[in-house]
Amino acid sequence: MKKEIMKLVLLLGLITISTFGYSQSVEGIWQTFDDETNKVESDVQIYIKNGKLYGKIVKIYGNTEAERNVKCTECKGDKKNQPIKGMVFIMGLTESDGEWEGDNAILHPETGKVYDGLIWLVDDNKLAVRGYLGWLYETNYWKRK
Repeated sequence: MKKEIMKLVLLLGLITISTFGYSQSVEGIWQTFDDETNKVESDVQIYIKNGKLYGKIVKIYGNTEAERNVKCTECKGDKKNQPIKGMVFIMGLTESDGEWEGDNAILHPETGKVYDGLIWLVDDNKLAVRGYLGWLYETNYWKRK
């Protein structure tokens, strides 16, 4: 009888640890949305490489071919006039306590501006992406695809 109780306690302990110890990764495909219309704008692949977080635009939703094949005309350096589709625009964030952050880490391809960034999971299917410019910031929420 004592042996069966110990097995049950051990089993319940393992179930509890596995339930609370599991956490969804930020990696995956996320959909971005227009702030005003709430329409899907793009699909972004978030991935970790060498311990750092990156994001690449893998699909642009648009009504015309020109909208889907837009270039980063406002960007500087090697991204100037490059296609936005396929562009790595989240660059080298580091993880600390479940949040990913970095200086000059998030490029806004439409304006060419680069922001300090902070990214975290709100829940398994909602990602918060915050861009900072000094004390000012804007947070966008993306949905897992």
